[in-house]
Amino acid sequence: MIDWPEKGTHHDILLRQAEVSGDKPFVTMDGTTLSFADVARESATLAAGLEAIGVAKGSRVALMAGNRLEFIGIWFALSRLGAVLVPVNTAHRGEVLRHMLSISECSHMLVESGLLPQVAEVLADLPALATLVMLDDEAAQVGGEVRCLPFSALRTHGASPQPVRVLPSDPAMIMFTSGTTGPSKGALKPQNEAYYLAAMACRVMSYTAGDRLYICLPLFHGNAQLLGVLPALRAGAQVFLVQKFSASQFWPDVKRHGCTAANYVGSLIPILMKADPTPDDADNPLVKMMGAGAPAALYEAFETRFGVNLTEGYGMSEAGAPFQNIPGRRKTGTCGLLQADYDVMLVDDDGLPVPDGTPGELLMRPRKLHIMMLEYVGMPEKTIEAWRDLWFHTGDYLKRDADGFYVFVDRKKDAIRRRGENISSYETEQAVGRHEAVFQCAAVGVPSDVGEEEVMICVVAKPGHAIDPAELHAFCRGQMAGFMVPRFIRILDALPMTATQRPEKYRLRQEGVTPATWDARRAG
Repeated sequence: MIDWPEKGTHHDILLRQAEVSGDKPFVTMDGTTLSFADVARESATLAAGLEAIGVAKGSRVALMAGNRLEFIGIWFALSRLGAVLVPVNTAHRGEVLRHMLSISECSHMLVESGLLPQVAEVLADLPALATLVMLDDEAAQVGGEVRCLPFSALRTHGASPQPVRVLPSDPAMIMFTSGTTGPSKGALKPQNEAYYLAAMACRVMSYTAGDRLYICLPLFHGNAQLLGVLPALRAGAQVFLVQKFSASQFWPDVKRHGCTAANYVGSLIPILMKADPTPDDADNPLVKMMGAGAPAALYEAFETRFGVNLTEGYGMSEAGAPFQNIPGRRKTGTCGLLQADYDVMLVDDDGLPVPDGTPGELLMRPRKLHIMMLEYVGMPEKTIEAWRDLWFHTGDYLKRDADGFYVFVDRKKDAIRRRGENISSYETEQAVGRHEAVFQCAAVGVPSDVGEEEVMICVVAKPGHAIDPAELHAFCRGQMAGFMVPRFIRILDALPMTATQRPEKYRLRQEGVTPATWDARRAG
C-alpha cells in the first residue's frame, strides 16, 4: 500500500508505482504489454531524447496521435521535464488546428505520419514551431526552417535526463475547450489537478490493483487520460488500450481481457444498447463504468441488461469534477452530489442565487490549491471574464433538487455535443462561411437517434447564388474535422434574428429538422 502525499505530479505517480509494482503488467495494446517499470524506463529514455532536442521545463509540446503506447511514454517524459503537453485531436485541420498550435506557442510537435498533411497545411503560420518528430519513424520533408526527426532519434541519448524540480503547481497540460463563443480556448492545467483527479476517481470507483480498465476513448481527451490511465496507474491496476471505440468489439474485448471497469461518454450508452439483446448480455466481467451524459431513460436499463454499475458525474476541462454520484448515494438522471473540495453557486442572469429546483448558471471555485486550471493560454481577457467575482463561470445551467443532487439542464454557451465531442458552433460557422455562396449561417445541435446531438447548419445564400447542399457538405469535409461536419443542412431565405442582429438559435433548435432539410445520411 502506497502512502500517497496530498499533492503531486503525473510522474510522481508513475515513479512510486514502478517502485512498488515493478514488473507487474500495466498497459497492454495490440498484443504488447509494458510493465510499470517498463513505462518508467521508457519515459526516462524519451525525456533524455526530448531534452537533447531542446525541450526544457516550460516548453510546450504538441502531440497529435491516436491511441498508441508511445503516447503514454511521451506524456510522462514531458512531465519529468516539467514541459507542457498539448494533446491535439487527430481530426483537426485548417484554421482550428492553426489556432490551437499558434496560441499554445508549441516549440516542438510529435505527430503520426498519416496526420502530417494536416500539419503541413498550417506550418507556415507557426513561427514558434522548431521541430517535428515523426512517431512512425518515416522520413518526411516539410520545408521551411522546421527540422523533422524520426522518433528513433529520441532513443539515442541514454536514459538519464538532467534532474528537474517539477512542482505540483507547475503547468502540465493544455486542454482545448470547444470554443463555444469564439475560437477554442486552451485551459492550462497544473500538475496537481491530474494528480487530484486520479485520487478522486480511485476513491469514487474503489479501484484496486486487481482491476482491469478497458480504455477505448481517445487519449487526447481528458476522460481517457485523467480518469482512465492515471487512476489505473495510481491503483496499480492494468490497462487494456485499443485504438478506438467499436460497438461490435467492445464486449468481446472486455470478455477476452477480463476487464472489470471502463469509462464512457453519453453517446456510448445508446450505441451499445442498440445491439439486439442476447440471453448472455450480463455474462461479462465488467462491473463498473465512469462517465457523464448517460441518457436518463437508458441508465437503469443499461445496468440491468449488462450487469454494470454506472457512476455518473459532471466535469469540464477547466474546472475538474465537482459532482459525482457516489456508490450508495446516487440518483438516476443527476450529476450527483457536490464533492467536499469545491464551493458552488447556481445563479440567475443577474448573478443572484436561485432556489432549489430552479435552473441557474453553475459558478464554482476550489477549496484546495491547484485542482482547477491556471488560465486560458494567450487569452488573458477570457481568463478574467471566466473568473469574474472570484468565481469560475462555467456557462452551464444546472439545478439542485431537494435532496442536494445536481441536474444538468442545458449549456448557456453555444456548444454542440456529438459522439463524445464538444463542437464549437462558432468554428463550424466560420468554416461554412468561407464557402463562396454562403451569406449567413448558424450551427445548432439537434437531437440524435443515438443520444446527444447531430450538427445542423442553417444557411442563407448570397444574392445571385444558389447553395447545393451536397456540394456544401463536401466543402465542409475539407474544412473541418469529420465529427464537426454538419449532418443536416437547412437552406433559409433569412435567419431569425434578435434586435441586436444575432441569430435566434433557440428558434432554429425548436423548429429542428424540417421535411425540407437535407440529410447527409439519406443522400449517401
